Amino acid sequence: MKRICISVLALLFVLAVLASAGCGDDDSSVPGDGQEQAATLVFSDPELQFQLTRALGDTAYGGADIGECLSTAGRIDEGDVNSWYTEWYETAERILSLAEASLAAGHEVSAREAYLRATTYYAMAEFYLHGDPSDPRIRESSARSRDSFARAAQLFSPPIEPVSIPYEGITLPGYFYRVDDSGAPRPTIIIQTGFDGTQEELYNQGAIAAVRRGYNCLTFEGPGQGEVIREQGLPFRYDWEKVITPVVDYVMSRPEVDQGKVALFGISMGGYLAPRGAAFEPRLAALIADGGVFEPWYPACTSIAPHYPPSGGTAEGLVASIRDDPDDFDQAIEEVMGESIQLNWFIGNGMFTFGVDKPSAFLLAFSQYSMAGVADRISCPTLVIDSDNDTSMKGEPQRLYDALTCPKDFILFTTEEGAGLHCQMGAMLLAHQRIFDWLDETLSPRGMQ
Repeated sequence: MKRICISVLALLFVLAVLASAGCGDDDSSVPGDGQEQAATLVFSDPELQFQLTRALGDTAYGGADIGECLSTAGRIDEGDVNSWYTEWYETAERILSLAEASLAAGHEVSAREAYLRATTYYAMAEFYLHGDPSDPRIRESSARSRDSFARAAQLFSPPIEPVSIPYEGITLPGYFYRVDDSGAPRPTIIIQTGFDGTQEELYNQGAIAAVRRGYNCLTFEGPGQGEVIREQGLPFRYDWEKVITPVVDYVMSRPEVDQGKVALFGISMGGYLAPRGAAFEPRLAALIADGGVFEPWYPACTSIAPHYPPSGGTAEGLVASIRDDPDDFDQAIEEVMGESIQLNWFIGNGMFTFGVDKPSAFLLAFSQYSMAGVADRISCPTLVIDSDNDTSMKGEPQRLYDALTCPKDFILFTTEEGAGLHCQMGAMLLAHQRIFDWLDETLSPRGMQ
């Protein structure tokens, strides 16, 4: 068995995975200019700061409040992820109690707003717990987040409707957002998350923005995501077309849907999942990939490979070396996971959502995810999005764009305009302005004011 010096590799592994996951640039172990917009606000650790920025971004649509986020962050012991859980959970509990008090007093708007914020804070609380899938706090916090959103959903007019989407003998959870109660067929957008998001978060990341512009919206969770992995135990699958087709079937069954104007919008690793599904789904009228992803495993493996000699310095060589000697790789990476919050989370969440118990098994399964030989099957107009400081999927949007043969457009968001982070975190209003303006022009719906 090939053994390598763990003490030498420790720092290299940490820096490599930090760079591949969006917590540093390619040329330095310290944050680049784009990361500094997130890295200097509260936390010195750029990964923690990015997640805080993610929550702060939800303030655009009422999913968080700035003061609540900053006061919570200020109480967190940066070196202790249990402190992260405790402080966000306590904030969520406090805001939930405010929601319930407002509802009991008949103040439905105040209750709805507080339920939305509690939804975000419970989700923030459990984010770093996935290294131990048996931790009861994962299911408990997630359930409270989902329940908070369900309560908020009933206080909208019209209500946001919980739905069950038939899928391989079971159902997938979703929410259907209607523009109004008229029943008139309208353009409809399907929005899905990626590696670590939830469909409740999609309220802030596109769903309510769509409704404001005259689109119905369906959000859903598939295998490996949200409630589906936590409660049903279904892990991610690379052949996401098996998920998207039943979802489109469901949308097409709704009388409120204009069947000629159905779009699909994938966020984060959804920028791979949505295009993969669209390649096999001719009923879609438009596709949005934010950010676009050709092979989601490739950037991480490309960064790690030069620091793992058996790989020969390439992503493909890394996968081959893991396949040849998984135990060696597992020992190497497990020795250093505790030295980085980001590395520990990336590997832990990967094992959790892919339903495996070894880092090697996660990366080998991940390596099956590819648009090679598939991208040219997409026929609908497609928008591929990149952000100039998104190092988690660096180069992937361009790879996807280059592989497409359908009508296509490319948008690059920049750090200068405040939108350079992964999925434009912290700049939702600007992102949605450009994304939905493109969709308006592509589908030409009757705009709603």
